[in-house]
Amino acid sequence: MDAPNIIGPGIRSKEDVALDLMKFVAGVAGIGRAGVPSTGFSGSAATKPEEHVDQLLDLYRRCLKTVEGGSSESEAAQ
Repeated sequence: MDAPNIIGPGIRSKEDVALDLMKFVAGVAGIGRAGVPSTGFSGSAATKPEEHVDQLLDLYRRCLKTVEGGSSESEAAQ
């Protein structure tokens, strides 16, 4: 039987920390944000909502791996 996951007040789970990290990185880098229409030429075509979701989920996985102490060197090689 697994031990219950008891978290005291003021202590945050790794998932919560990873989620906050993902929100910060996504906000700063503009990941998952819809393109803003503008006059003139645009560098890329509009992305689909599914692509936004995939980007955010991938970013969350990477943030969780970082918070858990996973090695990011193997990802950099890929």
